[in-house]
Amino acid sequence: MPPTMRAVVLDGPGPAEALQVRELPRPVPKPGQVLVRVEAFGLNRSELHTRLGLADGVTFPRVPGIEATGTVAECPGGEFPVGQKVVAMMGGMGRTFDGGYAEYTCVPASQVIAFTSDLPWHVLGAIPEMLQTAYGCLTVGLDAQPGQTILIRGGTSSIGLATAVLAKRRGLSVVSTTRRLDRTDKLTTLGVDHVVLDTGAVAEQVRKIVPGGVDVALELVGAPTLADTLASVRSQGVACFAGMLSNEWIIPDFYPIGYLPHGVRLSAYGGDASDLPPQVLQEFLDAVAVGNATVPIGGVYTLDEIADAHRAMESGHAFGKIVVTTKPVTQP
Repeated sequence: MPPTMRAVVLDGPGPAEALQVRELPRPVPKPGQVLVRVEAFGLNRSELHTRLGLADGVTFPRVPGIEATGTVAECPGGEFPVGQKVVAMMGGMGRTFDGGYAEYTCVPASQVIAFTSDLPWHVLGAIPEMLQTAYGCLTVGLDAQPGQTILIRGGTSSIGLATAVLAKRRGLSVVSTTRRLDRTDKLTTLGVDHVVLDTGAVAEQVRKIVPGGVDVALELVGAPTLADTLASVRSQGVACFAGMLSNEWIIPDFYPIGYLPHGVRLSAYGGDASDLPPQVLQEFLDAVAVGNATVPIGGVYTLDEIADAHRAMESGHAFGKIVVTTKPVTQP
């Protein structure tokens, strides 16, 4: 292996141009760590928050990236064989230690999940954090059950799209919001049952579709829309706060008795790699390989195009996960 690697470095908060590709020493793993040769990584709003200076606990300079997909290059503790295909995510990646925006990343073995698949790297790179969050929201955050109806607020985000795919596979009826009606066909193609135009208030529209309110709701927009999302949920139903597309996650002067509708429960989900069982990852990859599940990808960029990729994420115009590859993508 080369002694150095190319990596994206953020010296401090700033615009997309603050993300600089540099040559850095290749990390050397210690026992209990895994050195991953990164093939691709997805972009996440968490990394946008880091770049904008909105994230807590981040030290600079920093290689961002809360996830990565590739192969094991070194593993001193023997937890994974060299050459094994793996994903790595969360656990402080890109925040308290250098993350996945690089040709190599060194992570704790507990944050690594092995898999087998012949899917292209840019497809594999879109999956880890997106699947982990969607699965965790449905299970830990909502305890969603077959036959229930779910509202996904922020339905055209990568997490919203992944949640819709998983929810349909789990036998739920899906209501998704979008601020652009021209995305209705794309949502219904993924299996969404009802599309609601989000003008800032959707509860009335949702209750026309589902009298009495939905069973569960996933809030991905953030604090500005949470109260309206809660108003869309039936009594004894659950709303899970799991995303901040609005970059706002604090509710000023929160008074639970006055804020929460009668009988509606509020949960939250952040999660970690441990919330994604290896068999769930493998089953999803196998389903994608045979065409029984879809990975919504909003764009594929190279490492040198990282600033363009971040601008695309920040604009909110991408339909699906934005992926960066460390090598050029070979088109079939």
